[in-house]
Amino acid sequence: MSSSKPAGYDRWLLLDVFVLVCVGVVMISSSSVMESLMRYGDELYQMKKHVITIVMAFVCAVIAAMLPTRFLKKFSFWGLLISILLLVLVLVVGREINEAKRWISLGVFNLQPAEVLKLCWILYFSSYTSRKINDVSTTLAGFLKPMVFIAVMASLLIVQPDLGSTLVVAMITFAILWVAGAGLIKYLCVMFAGVGAAVLAVISQPYRMNRVTSFLDPWADEFGTGYQLTQSLMAYGRGGLLGEGLGNSIQKLGYLPEAHNDFVTAILGEEFGFVGVCAVLLLELVIVFKALKLGFTILRHDALFQGYVAYGIGIWFFLQTIINIGVASGALPTKGLTLPLVSYGGSSMIVCACAVSILLRIDYEWRNRQFGFSKDE
Repeated sequence: MSSSKPAGYDRWLLLDVFVLVCVGVVMISSSSVMESLMRYGDELYQMKKHVITIVMAFVCAVIAAMLPTRFLKKFSFWGLLISILLLVLVLVVGREINEAKRWISLGVFNLQPAEVLKLCWILYFSSYTSRKINDVSTTLAGFLKPMVFIAVMASLLIVQPDLGSTLVVAMITFAILWVAGAGLIKYLCVMFAGVGAAVLAVISQPYRMNRVTSFLDPWADEFGTGYQLTQSLMAYGRGGLLGEGLGNSIQKLGYLPEAHNDFVTAILGEEFGFVGVCAVLLLELVIVFKALKLGFTILRHDALFQGYVAYGIGIWFFLQTIINIGVASGALPTKGLTLPLVSYGGSSMIVCACAVSILLRIDYEWRNRQFGFSKDE
């Protein structure tokens, strides 16, 4: 190592995250006014809870940034095991909201095990792939073994039900496998099986079929299955190019359900227009770009675990950003996925903050040459 002063953490990434979190506070404060006032008698109730969550996320993020990546690799299996146990526990003692049992009440906020699973799976699967790189890239058995875990996790997620998180976890897995050098034929085989399973999951429940088909023409049942999407589209329509201005949204006044959560981008579009949505999208994509660039750089030096983790986090943020905005704009079927670091949601905020901290840690170790360059590390 050089005797010069060690490189610090990526300040531009920290600034980008800080701006995103601030945007989230402003938009949640604006979009949740009516619901907070009607349900709790305090128009800033949801915003105050969100700020408390941010403080918790900051503490967790600082701790995550202090953990060496070797530690994360060594204990990644235990993290995955805990997240799977939480998925089982939520089915037993979970809190049901809108006919979905996805949350465990912890008083200050509701823990959503699916969010914890995303990060723990990235860490474990990156560790597995870095250790079994030859099997994963050259043999069918090595490629299919992770699918057993995917099947178990997907079963637990679909029962909740949470088809969106199932899709994200599966896509992260395929992305890491692709980076690891898995062949196209294996992908095609698993893809056909996965598509078949997804189709069965959709047609087995009428409400899922309604969600998949209603986005194609939400105006056909604008007061039923298409209600949320039509209200979201009206919000975007009112916003136009530059928006109506902060606080001037009409749709947040009880018309658009989940205005501060999964559909926060609709209120963002109404108040800040197309330009505002594009600005937030660009801020999210900065994280994605930095993660993928970092992963590409260090994988070239055989730092496999760290490289796969960086790729996994980048793909995760990319998918959730695209799906969230796609759902709110009617380009994709409705899925309950938050916009990272912006939407209301304690579990999502804390886990995403920890993910960014891990990314910062990987970059810090890379620039200070604090990890080796061997798949067996």
